[in-house]
Amino acid sequence: MSKDEIPQEVWGEMQKRLGYTDEEMGLFKADPRNAKVLRTGVEMAGKTIVFEVVESRGCNSGHTVGTRFYFTGDGNLLSKMSPSKVCAYALPIMTQAIFAIQELWYAGVDPNDLRFKRAGCFDVGVACGGWGHIIIEAKVLDRKDAMDLYRAGE
Repeated sequence: MSKDEIPQEVWGEMQKRLGYTDEEMGLFKADPRNAKVLRTGVEMAGKTIVFEVVESRGCNSGHTVGTRFYFTGDGNLLSKMSPSKVCAYALPIMTQAIFAIQELWYAGVDPNDLRFKRAGCFDVGVACGGWGHIIIEAKVLDRKDAMDLYRAGE
């Protein structure tokens, strides 16, 4: 087996995880992008995507400067490490950033080189007829470093 070939066990595990039929798995395997993601995604699984609030004014959910949201490398919110309340208006911008981070990773580019690391929730703040507004900054850390950051902020 070449180093670029995906072992059958990995395909089988993905089929089980995603609940695919054999026909769906055939479609999944036929797309070369999926093999590329599986090859590069192993290392991304050891990463944690962290969003930190760097500016906050009037946030109804209580997200203040220093609040952090933690996601797995494949984009799942780590709820035990994140605030007990997560504003629905902040999630879309984090989702978009996670997509960009993952795409950079899969392309072989360090996602911490993202040019625009900051973004804001879509509530425009009281001056523009909304309630509040936060600005978040994204970074990708090794899982151990993210755990150290989390423990330091508890």
